Amino acid sequence: MRLKRTKLPKFKLFEKNEQKLHLFAWMVLFLVSLNSYGQAPIKHGIKTVVIDAGHGGKDPGCHGSFAHEKIVCLEMALKLGAKIKAKYPEINVVYTRTTDVFVELIDRANIANKANADLFICIHANAGSSSAYGTETYVLGLHRTEAQQRVMERENSIIVLEDDKGAKYKDFDLSPDAIIQLQLQGSVYLNHSIEFAEYLQKEFKKIGRYDRGVKQAGFLVLYKTTMPSVLIETGFLPNPTEEKFIGSSDGQEKMSSAMFRAFENYKSQMEGKPVTNRPVEVVEKTPEPKIIEQPIQVADSSGLVFRVQIETSDRKVALNAARFKGLEVFEYEENNIFKYCTGTFKNDLAGAKNYKNELIEKGFNHAFVAAFLNGERISIEKAIKLAEKK
Repeated sequence: MRLKRTKLPKFKLFEKNEQKLHLFAWMVLFLVSLNSYGQAPIKHGIKTVVIDAGHGGKDPGCHGSFAHEKIVCLEMALKLGAKIKAKYPEINVVYTRTTDVFVELIDRANIANKANADLFICIHANAGSSSAYGTETYVLGLHRTEAQQRVMERENSIIVLEDDKGAKYKDFDLSPDAIIQLQLQGSVYLNHSIEFAEYLQKEFKKIGRYDRGVKQAGFLVLYKTTMPSVLIETGFLPNPTEEKFIGSSDGQEKMSSAMFRAFENYKSQMEGKPVTNRPVEVVEKTPEPKIIEQPIQVADSSGLVFRVQIETSDRKVALNAARFKGLEVFEYEENNIFKYCTGTFKNDLAGAKNYKNELIEKGFNHAFVAAFLNGERISIEKAIKLAEKK
């Protein structure tokens, strides 16, 4: 089930042309961050942690072929909380929900604020294409790419399921200037949020998860929290491989264990204790493919060549990545987007089309024919005209 596209309340969100922010504000934020980074440890230690399982009840979140985000997130949240309580019984662990119920976004933040939480951990699963994969952690801030904006808009869109259809958020100002002001006011929280997010990503990487990095975006669930807060996108449910992992009890155990180790490291850091490199309980890590730096074209790439494009990405993908299923892959970059092709058909459009159909049958559903002239991408129309002259 997917939410229907519904017109959201007119609270102030990011606009594409607002990416050019005031330089002075950025300089002030940067200087404040420098001054507060490595802030003194929390004097009273970590006493209360609020764990928020995303979605729930009438809001299922995204889904794969069998797993639903609201259930996957709840399982990981409960496992994480149980680990914290078992090791640190003195810590108050608060959940925003422990069953499959709907909780409004603002109520999730209010639960954390009323509990005087020292840390807010929001757990989600990502939507996207069936080829998208990896784990990323967000803090409140300015999105820098359209992909980050889409994640933010998807997670914020559930307000249309609330009783007032999201009217309570109409005065929430998520414009760049307002976000900068929030960051200035809570620079210590921001830096601690980033620090915890970095610990999380390091631990996810240790268990073989692809590291998509620490990012910023204007999530409503983080907007009103008054403590270090993160939102974890644990994986992409539309991807069958990702779904098999985070949709399984074993995968949820590994993810929650990684979150717990990150929490321990963060707790030690905030309390001024040495951070120890604890062994990972499960070392079944799938080694991250090494990115092979090699020429994009092969020796016979001169002249008119048709290839079949099978993948695009906003970051480099290893040419021997499992997603390419052992194919010989060629990479080219266009408008800061990395694109991946396979096959070499000199002056042979028909051969490229047949190969495209074979690849679609093998699971590359979005494959299409691309044309190159002396290694440079050209339109297919121009390529056909050139081929006709041969």
